[in-house]
Amino acid sequence: MTPETPGSGSTVRRILLGSQLRRLREQKGVTRQDAGYVIRASESKISRLELGRVSFKERDVDDLLTLYGVGDKTERDALLQLAREANTPGWWHRYNDVLPGWFQTYVGLEESAALIRTYELQFVPGLLQSEGYARAVIRLGNAGAAENEIDQRVELRLQRQERLTGAEAPRLWAVVDEGALRRPIGGPEVMRGQFEHLIEMSKLPNVTIQVMPFRFGGHAAEGGAFTILRFPEQDLPDVVYVENLTGAMYLDKRDDVDTYLQAMERLCVDSATPERTVELLGDLLRET
Repeated sequence: MTPETPGSGSTVRRILLGSQLRRLREQKGVTRQDAGYVIRASESKISRLELGRVSFKERDVDDLLTLYGVGDKTERDALLQLAREANTPGWWHRYNDVLPGWFQTYVGLEESAALIRTYELQFVPGLLQSEGYARAVIRLGNAGAAENEIDQRVELRLQRQERLTGAEAPRLWAVVDEGALRRPIGGPEVMRGQFEHLIEMSKLPNVTIQVMPFRFGGHAAEGGAFTILRFPEQDLPDVVYVENLTGAMYLDKRDDVDTYLQAMERLCVDSATPERTVELLGDLLRET
């Protein structure tokens, strides 16, 4: 999976609907070319629809369901409702003016994930950043930005964090390299606030934080930071998110995901335990 600028719909619902349409097409033995002909589109458009990379027209979904022989009203209505929901803007779209298209995709996936596993090498993960630390990091990456743009970016990051304490909070398991904690971002006061915030966040029942200490040396994820997202819908594969300076990759092929899952498992085994991590954070707080 590679990034495309998303439309206004829910990324996860698009992927889910696309996978169900692909299953129905294959069960019926219909080629992508024939499916494309029915909705006046190309074979490649059907491929993009089935991967959830483009938005759906409800009329096209209705025509495809007829082609695939879906006559049960309950099943049809459920899939057409999913198509309507896939075109409903998420709360994060009001930040479009400061949010790159490739990151909109990530926020949509993160919003729907049941399990978020992340490894960070350079900074504290965004979902665990204090407001002061987040502001300092965002200023570093947007040196020429106006203050109101910085405020919007900080607000977006803090709003993403709200889901961790909501009614259907995801499980967050974060491994943070010790280098990220010892890098002085924003000065001593900001770092003290960040250490205190991490200690408080570690008390949440759905949050696990581990530190990969310097003393361990080389480890399984020296290639850099990454995040693995798992969804409650069984039809959806895990997605690995890898960010760079100008964009991101979204990987969902089984072999790719398995490689990152193995690296994450190794990181969790080799890192300080959650209990020892809280002690390390306390030490850093006293040192700052």
